Amino acid sequence: MADQSPEMNAGEPSVADLAGAILDEEAKRRAEQAERDAETVLPDDLLPGVGDEPMTLREGLRVGGTSMLVMMFVLNMLDELPRAVRVLAPDIQESLDVSDTVLFGILSFGGVTLVLGAVPMAALADRVKRVAIIPVASAFWGVTAFLSGLIVNPFQLFLTNAGTGLGQAYRIPVSNSLLVDTYPIQARSRIFALEGVGRPVGQLLGPLAVGGIAALVGGEDPWRAAFFAVAVAPVVVAVVSAIVLREPPRGRFEKQAVFGDEQVDVEELPVSIGTAFARLRKIKTFYYLTTGVGVLGFALIAIPIQFNLLLEDKYAMGPFQRGVVESLIWVAALVGLPVAGRLFDRGFRRDPSAMMRLSGILVMAAGVTYAVALPIKILGGLVLMIAVAQTLISMAFVAVPSVIAAVSPYRIRAQAFALLPVFIFLMGGFFGGLIVGQLSDAYNERTAMLVAAPPAALIGGALIAYGSRFIRRDISRAVEELVEEQEEQRRAAADPASVPALQVHNLDFAYGSVQVLFDVSFEVARGEVLALLGTNGAGKSTLLRAVSGLGIPDRGVVRLGGRTITYADAEDRFAAGLVQLRGGAGVFEELSVADNLRAAVLASGLDEPEIKARMQRSLETFPALANRRTAAARELSGGQQQMLALAMALMHEPQVLLIDELSLGLAPVVVQELLGVVERLREGGQTMVIVEQSLNVALAFADRAIFMEKGRIRFEGPAQELAERDDLARAVFLGGEGG
Repeated sequence: MADQSPEMNAGEPSVADLAGAILDEEAKRRAEQAERDAETVLPDDLLPGVGDEPMTLREGLRVGGTSMLVMMFVLNMLDELPRAVRVLAPDIQESLDVSDTVLFGILSFGGVTLVLGAVPMAALADRVKRVAIIPVASAFWGVTAFLSGLIVNPFQLFLTNAGTGLGQAYRIPVSNSLLVDTYPIQARSRIFALEGVGRPVGQLLGPLAVGGIAALVGGEDPWRAAFFAVAVAPVVVAVVSAIVLREPPRGRFEKQAVFGDEQVDVEELPVSIGTAFARLRKIKTFYYLTTGVGVLGFALIAIPIQFNLLLEDKYAMGPFQRGVVESLIWVAALVGLPVAGRLFDRGFRRDPSAMMRLSGILVMAAGVTYAVALPIKILGGLVLMIAVAQTLISMAFVAVPSVIAAVSPYRIRAQAFALLPVFIFLMGGFFGGLIVGQLSDAYNERTAMLVAAPPAALIGGALIAYGSRFIRRDISRAVEELVEEQEEQRRAAADPASVPALQVHNLDFAYGSVQVLFDVSFEVARGEVLALLGTNGAGKSTLLRAVSGLGIPDRGVVRLGGRTITYADAEDRFAAGLVQLRGGAGVFEELSVADNLRAAVLASGLDEPEIKARMQRSLETFPALANRRTAAARELSGGQQQMLALAMALMHEPQVLLIDELSLGLAPVVVQELLGVVERLREGGQTMVIVEQSLNVALAFADRAIFMEKGRIRFEGPAQELAERDDLARAVFLGGEGG
């Protein structure tokens, strides 16, 4: 066996041949992907905000008013007050007798709860009036800040600090989405720059106020009085915000740029947190931006706390002195932020990719500055260079909200902003704080900062800059979705009866980096039966997963009865009437037929008479099951189990029924019986999409057919017409086993 002659293997491809074929196929796939991406990018005049006429800041404020900006500025400033308490970290550490690592964990966990709270707050903000969230949440964190002044052990500080973070969780997702919808795109970066000035003002005044109060009060635990003082401001803001803020229309300026004065309001199911985040992760600009920000979080959160410990240990500074130094670091940002706003507004109009690339370069420049600054022993030089680094990062962050607003669909924009604190505080801040704290305990504060900050800024900035290459394509896709909504609304308004039961438009789907579906579009009319055919691996089952919500598409829109369900989770789609019967085992084998039918609607909330009525209708549809209602499902034949699974799906009276592999593995006589059921359902007006391997079977039940190959629709039309296409019909099994 081992001495096979070369001639015996002459007809078999070698490993090198196979590897070459794989590489050639991958290169072809990448070239096709690049070509599709190029086709997706729209001209500048169709990209909202790109190539527009300049707008002065005064004109932008005239459009949106000043109340929203002033309130967001104040909230941004006050948000720094709890973090300003870090100037008292050495005093708290001494009072509670904890190590650097424990102190870092406690103070950083407020960021973790901010993250955990930001996600549900964002989901809430995408469903209710955002301005109603602000007063409630602000008052809550004011109360928890007050309670922090009463703690007597580390665990209590842990709890109150977590509560404060939870109360501040609304800030980034709610405030950013409100500003985006209140002020025009042409002035957006300057608006965010002005709002962003609140942070250095808070960093400037906060440490002075906190340190000054502690120094003024004196005594054994002066830091307690600082917490009491910090608690007052958010309660006052809560009252004022409830009076002055008004809710702006969502996606107002993007819609205006695309639609003009035409009103487009699309009915949709509630946005799911999981679906929104999964969709956002597939936006490459957003992915690289948030990942870069997350890496940068190692420097953003850990450095200020370590720096204050350094000021105490190496420079013997008390609370007030540390507050002064901390404040001085942020003076330069007061100048840098307005400059960045003007720079990025101009840059976005000219070239969004260059604007985002500049943001990444500023972050990388901060990394270089950290590397130069941290070894400096002279306090004045150290403070000056740290101030330069912090200013560069603050300037870079001015571009972030504009980028997120441009590439994320407006209906999930709050949840897009919520991912910023997830990456900053959880990925970078909390875990980074623990790592840097351990380095500090093992070595010293300066070493810990030097190990963490420069690499974090350099890598984070590089990721942001790299993501800039995708921004035009991603803006184009957001616009494409808006245009599709406009066209669909016009069609529905002109002829409401023409609204299909199911619509799929421009759907792309990928598993990781491997794209499976390419620009798939089709519609199913009410009462129509559509056969979905294709070879193995064509993407049929993946398409059903994307439609039913079991998989999240990279791009595209899905509608059920005219309602957008693209960002709804599978459970909400199911409740709305989109029911999928998946291939394989779909019954509970140990339960009887009747109990299987009852189990199918356990969570539906139906009353007992309605359940019995539906069971009766289902059994009438399947006579083979009617006489075996007390038999266990395992006692049924394979065909009868398939019928039972279908009957369980029909218990929900679906608007659209999706069936994956109707005849797979079934004997011809059973298939014929199932076809009779499908025919009766069609006569009753049931809309169905059925994945089928056999063209002969499809011809027996389908009004129309779609043929897929390699993730693309190659044919769409009457099923009989597909049978006449020899080039396509040859690729489909012609019925029967293996045929």
